[in-house]
Amino acid sequence: MNRSDDTFGMRAAGKVPSTGQALEAKSIAGKLLLLIVVLLMCIGVVVVYSSGAGWAQRKFSNPEYFLWRQVFFTFLGLGTVIAFSSIDYQIFRKLSKFLLFFSIFLLAGLLFFKFIGVIKGAARWIPLGPVSFQVSDFAKYALIFHFAKLITDKRDFIKDLNESYYPLLTLLLSVVALIAFAPNFSTASLVATIGFILMFLGGVKIKHLLVTAIPLIPAAAVFAVAQPYRVARLLSFFNGGDEQQLSYQVRQALIGLGNGGLFGLGIGESKQRELFLPLSYNDFVFVIIGEEFGFIGAVAVLVLFAAFFICGLIIAKNAADGFGRFAALGITITIVMYAFINIAVASNVLPTTGVPLPFISYGGTALLFNSLGVGVLISISRKRNTGAEPSSDTASGGSV
Repeated sequence: MNRSDDTFGMRAAGKVPSTGQALEAKSIAGKLLLLIVVLLMCIGVVVVYSSGAGWAQRKFSNPEYFLWRQVFFTFLGLGTVIAFSSIDYQIFRKLSKFLLFFSIFLLAGLLFFKFIGVIKGAARWIPLGPVSFQVSDFAKYALIFHFAKLITDKRDFIKDLNESYYPLLTLLLSVVALIAFAPNFSTASLVATIGFILMFLGGVKIKHLLVTAIPLIPAAAVFAVAQPYRVARLLSFFNGGDEQQLSYQVRQALIGLGNGGLFGLGIGESKQRELFLPLSYNDFVFVIIGEEFGFIGAVAVLVLFAAFFICGLIIAKNAADGFGRFAALGITITIVMYAFINIAVASNVLPTTGVPLPFISYGGTALLFNSLGVGVLISISRKRNTGAEPSSDTASGGSV
């Protein structure tokens, strides 16, 4: 039995499903996953148009500006899902090191251009003609794939401090630091959380993770309060604060959710979307769902993400190899975590932060990379278990 299996607790004695049962479970989960994603994307098109028409008219003199861009990215996303579901996911195992170091190069390049004054403000985007590419989304998935590879390759000595934990931690902190200094503290925090969860599930000693957290959490807290706008967000969340814009944002979100009642006001009948709630088509799109579709509509979206999580876990549990298992876990955790954070912010359960609702919020980069992740999940669900792990590319234990 692989130690990665034993650590993850998926192959307990007497509970190992037959190959046929595992393949059938994976296949059903993969098909259901595709259906869930299509439903979420369709909801996204409807809600983005409803919530963004007023803002689009004001900004671009075209109420359908956000609609047609969202439709374009939705079809592109579906094409991405289909394309990558047809590709053997092992290609990401082979390319994971290149993808991760290329993403680090891009993140460092953005900071360099920010430092010399070419980029003003946050260094997060690379312009590509009519669209912009957010590098942190690329880095997030590159890290998931390379961590899945390293955890699988190092399964025989995953608890070793020098040969396993330090290489993993170095890569994680490099990516997190570059994203944080962009600055993009919320994304950096989520990427760090994803990395630590994967290390925990992969079998890294809890003692090592806790010892790292002792200095890391206070350092992150100091970094978080280093910028006045982040302090204002925290004050606004905990005691109302004096930051009128943020308090206004939260108030409008809660008013919108309250307006919806049980069944909602109906499609296109939101009151808060009419220039009352900033970013109603992006960060606060869940508020519009709650207002127009009511409590039932909001719960339906929650159920879809819960079903997504279950399908992802089934695919991971029955994956044909360690890399597929941890890649599936990383992708599933990432998408569901982003959904939870977005919904929690919209409901004033967490402080305001710029995290989109996967497959629903307006935007192209996040939707396309999440679609890539779903395609990989479906590819993993189609892979038959051959009973043997692919040969490792790692030459030595300390390799990253």
